[in-house]
Amino acid sequence: MNIDDAVTGHTLSDIPKLRILLSIPAAEFNAFIPAATRTALDELGHVTSIAPSDLQSPGAFARAAFDADVFITAWGFPKLDADRLSLAPNLRCVIHAASSLHALVSDDFWATGIPVSQAGAAMAPAVAELSLAFTLNLLRRINRLDHGLRNGETWDGTRNIRRAREICGARIGVVGASRTGRRYIQACQALGADVRIYDPYVQESDPLAALSTDLESLFATSDVIAVHAPSTPETTGLIGASHLALLPDGAGFINTARSTIVDMDALYTEVSSGRLDAALDVFDLEPLPADDRWRSLPNALLTPHLGGATANSRRRAGLIVVDELRRFLGGLPMEHALTRTDLEKMG
Repeated sequence: MNIDDAVTGHTLSDIPKLRILLSIPAAEFNAFIPAATRTALDELGHVTSIAPSDLQSPGAFARAAFDADVFITAWGFPKLDADRLSLAPNLRCVIHAASSLHALVSDDFWATGIPVSQAGAAMAPAVAELSLAFTLNLLRRINRLDHGLRNGETWDGTRNIRRAREICGARIGVVGASRTGRRYIQACQALGADVRIYDPYVQESDPLAALSTDLESLFATSDVIAVHAPSTPETTGLIGASHLALLPDGAGFINTARSTIVDMDALYTEVSSGRLDAALDVFDLEPLPADDRWRSLPNALLTPHLGGATANSRRRAGLIVVDELRRFLGGLPMEHALTRTDLEKMG
């Protein structure tokens, strides 16, 4: 539906332009806001672009925010507490170009009733794809084979590792039927995997309900476990040593969500023993230190928390921002708006 058509008696050209504070870290600005996206924003409002690092002092924030109707934010933007909100008296809407809002909003912000939206949906396909790549890698033992050939193992010795498996028919367990989890599930099923899930929030009417099981059964019957749950107080420490011990010998464990969900010491014990393989995009300490214990394991595949950071996902996030702004300007509900209750269930 055209936004112009949705606004009774008005077109966007009839509505006064908003004053927009666009604050994206300099290193990511062009990825989120390429030329075409910036042109679209300029058509919707008077845009002032200032990096979050330049808004940290109250004075700098006040000068940039005082006249702004809309904040477009990303990582590093100052937390919107009572003091900051008092410096932005005209603020009517916040659109977060990234995913998690926990570092941005506050009790004071929710009390204002100002609508807030985020572009986390842009990252779901990218994270799901990395998780799928990890799955194929662990099933086919690619990281172990590569490590063996590069580090002095004989040809026959490398070929003699535990036999690889195909994803068709593999038993895949998914912890968390999130946006990302659902994309991952679809991808695995398309390749013939037998998928089961653990997510206490899946309703009986949900098509995924037929795949649901308890956490212990999921671990005991899976060739690969992939974590796609949010990081919340409820999920902190959700996966412990007792769950990991249930995984069959040679199984794989994937985490592209948050390390707080897993007992990382228990996971390290299992992986360093050689019983399990792991593929990790998230860690307790980031950046991962050069001498970190995980770096030395040949059966641990590691990436530096970049699951959602593809060129495609960044462009999608910028387009979501533009679309949300158009909807707000046209008097329509934003598609990715969140409430305080929503945020309590999200990472």
